Amino acid sequence: MTERVQLADMLAPSIDPETKKLGIRTLTARNDAGTRTEVRVRHFDIVATDEPDTMGGTNTAVSPLENVLVSLVGCDGVIIKGVADAIGFSYTGVDFECSGQVDVRGPKGVPGIRPYFEKIELKIVLYTDEPADRVKKLQDNVEYRCPVMNLLRSADVELDVTWEVEPAE
Repeated sequence: MTERVQLADMLAPSIDPETKKLGIRTLTARNDAGTRTEVRVRHFDIVATDEPDTMGGTNTAVSPLENVLVSLVGCDGVIIKGVADAIGFSYTGVDFECSGQVDVRGPKGVPGIRPYFEKIELKIVLYTDEPADRVKKLQDNVEYRCPVMNLLRSADVELDVTWEVEPAE
């Protein structure tokens, strides 16, 4: 979240803040002593993870760290929709470009090197004809509410998030 954001600019919660509600997420997975893991989530097709062959994998699926980036942009998409609906914000779509920097020595066990992202760059292109002050309100609330973005921030991952606005398509 940008440092210039005031709490007064944040939307009121869309849930009773005094009532704790747990959201449980459950999945099952199978790994046959290799780098590929097949995951079942609810009723959906199997989701697989693997590592690139350059990292000792079989390169048959996206890596777990790539899935973190997938989760980041997917979560932002969901939160953008929720915030837009809450404030009556009109937009026709969003494009994302995302990359993460990891020092590969970390997952290989080198002491003092973190085994996860050091930095993530995220570009969000929002297609809207809304005025700048409404775009800022959307942006600030999205960055405040996005669970994956805040999980990464809490892990001290440097997030370089830029928002661009293009006319509605």
